[in-house]
Amino acid sequence: MAANVYLVGAGPGDPGLITVKGKQCIENSDVIIYDYLASPALLNYTHTNAELIYVGKKGGDHTLSQDKINALIVEKAKAGFTVCRLKGGDPFIFGRGGEEAEILASKSIPFEIVPGVTSAIAAAAYAGIPLTHRKLTATLAFITGHEDPHKKESNIDWESLARGIGTLVFFMGIKNLPDITQKLIANGRSPETPVALIRWGTTPSQTTVTGTLDSIAEQAKKVDLKPPAIIVVGEVVQLRNTLKWFEKRPLLGRRIVVTRARQQASELVRRLSDLGAECLEFPTINVMPADDLTPLADAVQNLSIYDWIIFTSVNGVKFFFDHLFGTDKDIRALSHLNTAAIGPATAAKLLEYGLKSDILPKKYVAEAVVEAFRKISLEGKKILLPRAAEARPVLPLELRKMGADVDEVTAYRTKKVRGDTDQLINRLEEKTIDMVTFTSSSTVQNFKALLPPDRFKQLIKGATIASIGPITTGTAIESGFEVAITAKSYTIPGLCDAIVKFYRNKKV
Repeated sequence: MAANVYLVGAGPGDPGLITVKGKQCIENSDVIIYDYLASPALLNYTHTNAELIYVGKKGGDHTLSQDKINALIVEKAKAGFTVCRLKGGDPFIFGRGGEEAEILASKSIPFEIVPGVTSAIAAAAYAGIPLTHRKLTATLAFITGHEDPHKKESNIDWESLARGIGTLVFFMGIKNLPDITQKLIANGRSPETPVALIRWGTTPSQTTVTGTLDSIAEQAKKVDLKPPAIIVVGEVVQLRNTLKWFEKRPLLGRRIVVTRARQQASELVRRLSDLGAECLEFPTINVMPADDLTPLADAVQNLSIYDWIIFTSVNGVKFFFDHLFGTDKDIRALSHLNTAAIGPATAAKLLEYGLKSDILPKKYVAEAVVEAFRKISLEGKKILLPRAAEARPVLPLELRKMGADVDEVTAYRTKKVRGDTDQLINRLEEKTIDMVTFTSSSTVQNFKALLPPDRFKQLIKGATIASIGPITTGTAIESGFEVAITAKSYTIPGLCDAIVKFYRNKKV
């Protein structure tokens, strides 16, 4: 029988560490009941009509008690919904998943357990600490650090832990850190034993503090280290000096706003995330088919009359071919045409449909296409230009001056997206945004439209502005932004390279 409830381990924070099965459960569930430590990015996998219920527990601030969470899961399952209970880390490693499963079993509600990557393993690995090592230790223990230090009887055998286990990993123990270190020393562990505290492991906010059993509590106090964090005790911690990798990423800890349309944001988000940044997605535009597709339909039906077809964006390629393949035609209808593309991404998209661009200018702006065509006679040539409704007029105007007959047809349009404007404004007010990226003039204009005009300067102050190219930069400056970065290569990789270079130079 299919499960009604999936108890899913969300992993430690990096959304890339969700399991394939965990992702499938999120995608296919009607109700998502999720924790404080589950990455919000995982909620992007939910289907449109899914109900999202936050039940996070954070340092004594409990949205719902565990009993009420249990009751909520049962209620939704009995109502006939498929429920994904999304829990940080692994459900059965200090996640109270066992208690939730017991309740479901007692109510005869079918369930499945989907293990997750526990923070003990992942956070340590991202900090460059192997929990076991042939030369250092063959034993490992996971321990709760949340046990009340003042209770009369402990469930923890401190003497066995101190003397008999090579690596110790304590969960949720920052509050009790002084007591934990004292008990280990008192029970025979050397005060010189290396210790690491890893806060927000595997995320762009990851912070690692190292020391020894007799010094780490004072060091944590000095830097005001707060939960959530794990404590790693053992000789393996010293390997961090050699194996540290995640915290070397050039954009680690930088909070960068991505304003690109959600359909296109994935490459920019992936590249910035791989470089260590925390990406905040606030798409300001949505890409949609043209309001009136008649001109595009007429052009597709009369492709035989054209000599050239010019694509100025990936979207132009996509929407043109979507329409082409929706008719009785296929790629052979373009066999007689020469093609031109602005930018390698547009050319690469075109190649996906089996067409190699005959013209790919060195610079990725309309003016460069015009310059490339100066070497070709366009007198009397008929050119099809499928592009955005809001596109600049320079390209068709200049081509017509060169004698071409240009049919400019709208293949798609961009629509303003409001999104979670309150959250964006709050982040700007709190000055917790390091950078805002713009990948087109429309993202600039629509982003500014989200902000109250009388507070625009104050809100944007302190946030670095990065632009994909000179046209976008020009629009940003006209709109009142101070642009610090303009990519020399007007592509997503070029923009990311420029951002990395900016922060590297800033540290010098």
